[in-house]
Amino acid sequence: MSIAVTEAEPGPVPPAWRLLLGYVRPHRWSLLAGAILALATGGTGLLLPLVARGLIDDLAHDRSITPALLGMSGLVVANAAVGALGSYVLRRTAESVVLGARRALSSYLLRLRISAVDRTEPGDLMARITSDTTLLREVTTDSLVGLGTGGLTLVATVVMMGLVDAVLLGVTLGVILAAGLVLGLIVPRINRASRQAQDAVGAMGASLERVLGALRTVKASGAEHREEEAVHTAAEESWRQSVRAAKWAAAAGNTAGLAMQIAFITVLAVGGARVATGAVDVGTLVAFLLYVFYLMSPIQQVVGAVTQYQTGAAALARIQEALRLPAEPPSKQAELPAPGAQPATLSFEDVRFRYAEDLPHVHHGVTFAVPARGMTAFVGPSGAGKTTVFSLIERFYDPESGSISLDGRDVAEWELPLLRAAIGYVEQDAPVLSGSLRDNLLLGNPGADDAEVQRVLKTTRLDGLVERLPRGLDTLVGHRGTKLSGGERQRVAIGRALLRRPRLLLLDEATSQLDAVNEAALRDTVADVARSTTVLVVAHRLSTVTMADRIVVMDAGRVRAVGTHRELIAADPLYAELAATQFLATAD
Repeated sequence: MSIAVTEAEPGPVPPAWRLLLGYVRPHRWSLLAGAILALATGGTGLLLPLVARGLIDDLAHDRSITPALLGMSGLVVANAAVGALGSYVLRRTAESVVLGARRALSSYLLRLRISAVDRTEPGDLMARITSDTTLLREVTTDSLVGLGTGGLTLVATVVMMGLVDAVLLGVTLGVILAAGLVLGLIVPRINRASRQAQDAVGAMGASLERVLGALRTVKASGAEHREEEAVHTAAEESWRQSVRAAKWAAAAGNTAGLAMQIAFITVLAVGGARVATGAVDVGTLVAFLLYVFYLMSPIQQVVGAVTQYQTGAAALARIQEALRLPAEPPSKQAELPAPGAQPATLSFEDVRFRYAEDLPHVHHGVTFAVPARGMTAFVGPSGAGKTTVFSLIERFYDPESGSISLDGRDVAEWELPLLRAAIGYVEQDAPVLSGSLRDNLLLGNPGADDAEVQRVLKTTRLDGLVERLPRGLDTLVGHRGTKLSGGERQRVAIGRALLRRPRLLLLDEATSQLDAVNEAALRDTVADVARSTTVLVVAHRLSTVTMADRIVVMDAGRVRAVGTHRELIAADPLYAELAATQFLATAD
């Protein structure tokens, strides 16, 4: 049965505004409340010029100006109070949008297929969660709300200006239209520069993550300065593109500001002439000039919204790119096997696999069967495809053709959480995560009780280490377990796998960094586990191989022989050569 997996081509990317609305929709009511408060702030401001015109009329006709002054004071206080409340509501909503985006993106990235992770840089993915999602804060308030409230306020202001004097309104709109044509040329440049700046930030994060992930190697190689130059180059590229975006954003903002200054001067000149001819009175001119001043705020708000939208659109595009990477389907956490559960059976049938279409095949029709219980060792030269067998069992990758069955059922038909719950896996480099020793041991089974933990500590000979540590199991192990030796990290990884009570245990050179005493003890432990569990081992030590119930010899992506140590020594020249060279050197 073929289980070749083809990744569907993603459809066209939706426009940025639709993506933004998708993030905003869960918070639409609080966003609407903030927008209404912002409009109320604008409304109170629009009344001020009318009250000012009334005050001037009162002065001209020798009437009391107290009511007008009280009205203006009340409007100013109301404007400040409503504006502060609206700003808080909008900022809180924007932070909620960022939180939602980060939660959705981080959850998706944790479900990425390993093949997708192989093609990306972790530092760039981290930049999409951090810096790219941060830009959603500004684009939510400044762009989405700013465009709406600023646009409505702009329209309302224009209407009020038309009611005051239609001729002066025509003069003002002529200047604004000319500025709009200039802005139409600037805005696309902001979008391109912003996207390139965000890409450069991602490249810088990837470069830095690459160095920090192998800092000891970098220092030991004397390569600090070369790697420093690479990080600095990426940082300078980010700076260069950010400055370019800032240049065009400043040009857009100043174009709007210059247009309003020209409009003010033009209105003052035309309005002064109309006052001189008696077409309008001084109060009308003052009221209109106040509206021109007031018009600056919504225009700058709209221009800022358009500018910020270009930056946000670039960030949204990068976030969407990450969300279109191939990922495993969302699923619930599966329960671990009960103690004493039936061990698993496993079979490969004519499996062909390669890591990418442009790479050669790693497996060329691999076939073997593993019964329940017992230990099966995989041996062969480097590059034979031994570790890949384990990756395919865990479904980190799917084969190009052929079938892999667990308990007689194709692994492609298993729900991933159920499949992996049945498996304990110790990787070749035995990674340890930052945190405490307890956190690492309980990573695969957080519900394990103290009795299980103590039993595993004794089994893996970690009990002595725990007694020496200042805080016992709660001692922090450092970034990637740097406070532990290589052998201690391997024992932690094995303990973590055993706490999952696996029905199938995969050990990929799990004892390669252990000394002879600990390796012998752990070998006995694995042999004991194999009496009730199916154990698969990739091994290079003769002592481990000879105790296996069966040995699978692999070479160049194929299974060339299966048997016991004694049988293979006599029947398979490659195994005999490996036993005489590679294994015996370690055994001695």
